[in-house]
Amino acid sequence: MKLGELSPAVVKETRRRVGRGVGSGLGKTSGKGHKGQKARSGGGVRRGFEGGQTPLYRRLPKRGFNNIHAKNYVEVTLTMLNKSEATEVTAETLLKENIISKVNDGIVILGTGNIEKKLTVKAKRFTKSAAEKIEAAGGKIEVI
Repeated sequence: MKLGELSPAVVKETRRRVGRGVGSGLGKTSGKGHKGQKARSGGGVRRGFEGGQTPLYRRLPKRGFNNIHAKNYVEVTLTMLNKSEATEVTAETLLKENIISKVNDGIVILGTGNIEKKLTVKAKRFTKSAAEKIEAAGGKIEVI
């Protein structure tokens, strides 16, 4: 190590010492201004508080029910399966071929369109019509 290769030590920012005289720049009112709720100790308001007015989150109507246990499946039609080059179709192969953009809780195969290939399809769910059409084309279905 040479003298020219030395680099300065990482400077640690000093903490702000408020109320320590006018010369510090944060004396007297300690940067809080004069009086008011925000100047008091423990002062300030919670998130969403609108000065006593009914806040927005209570003024807006609440509707419906959001099931936190619901499964979010990606819908894949038979027409989309025709575009696939693989003989064994899974969610991962469809993702690699950019037929679907993401795999949420799995894929569900819908019976929309016709299938022209003999495919082995692995998915979480199949509609009855999709299962019938895949088997009629000589393919297999596997529920994961």
